[in-house]
Amino acid sequence: MITASIVVHKSPEKQLSTALESLEKSSVDKIYVIDNSPEDQLRDISEKYSKVQYLKVDNNGFGAGHNIAIKEALRNNTSFHLIMNADVWWEGDIIKPIYDFMKENPEVGMVSPKTFYPNGELQYTCRMLPSPVDMFLRGFLPDKLKGKRNKKYLLEDFDHNHSLNCPYLLGSFMFFRTEALREVGLFDERFFMYPEDIDITRRIHEKWETIYWPKVSIIHEHQQASKKSIKMFWIHFTNMVKYFNKWGWFYDAKRKKYNKQLIGSI
Repeated sequence: MITASIVVHKSPEKQLSTALESLEKSSVDKIYVIDNSPEDQLRDISEKYSKVQYLKVDNNGFGAGHNIAIKEALRNNTSFHLIMNADVWWEGDIIKPIYDFMKENPEVGMVSPKTFYPNGELQYTCRMLPSPVDMFLRGFLPDKLKGKRNKKYLLEDFDHNHSLNCPYLLGSFMFFRTEALREVGLFDERFFMYPEDIDITRRIHEKWETIYWPKVSIIHEHQQASKKSIKMFWIHFTNMVKYFNKWGWFYDAKRKKYNKQLIGSI
């Protein structure tokens, strides 16, 4: 059985509908829409789809919302669980090929596909584990001043037509083996949003392979809200502080190890 979850917060109805249409036509068996919005205005659009279970919950953050669905998946002995954003969609059924790949490769705990912006530009979704310097450059400097370090962090020179065992995969689309989640735990709810994808990828990466797999692709609109809103920027900043408090600021032995292995494999 394959389940999926989307956490929404005042998402545009058309955007959510497009995401649900992609899931509804795929090999996913059940879809959880976890609504963090103040009201339940997304209930009607969600319940138009036969595979959807709509849940209105308090807004405790992105990871906490997905954890509600993941716990249900674990209780029901689901084999695989997909978490994805409401601004993601694709053509055809990309879930079946991912499922087949993971069945054939039991050492893989998580998969992320090749990702494009709506204009067809490649999105860099497999990355090095970030340091505080990387986050400072990305948060405070314009693109033209970020330089070679940011290019290396985003793995821009990597041939994205090849698979890669990567310690950080972007959270817009994360296809998990639930056995891996049972072993390492769910999303860390200390993070309201943003670094929860870095945290869970590196925890799974310690025990399993976490694979960027370009045999299938998705479209991700990628709003980058923290670059457009002071409030969202502050949420991003404070949660990255929590992340570095957890894993280490300038000394993080596992970050050094995994990044070295990553660069060596490219």
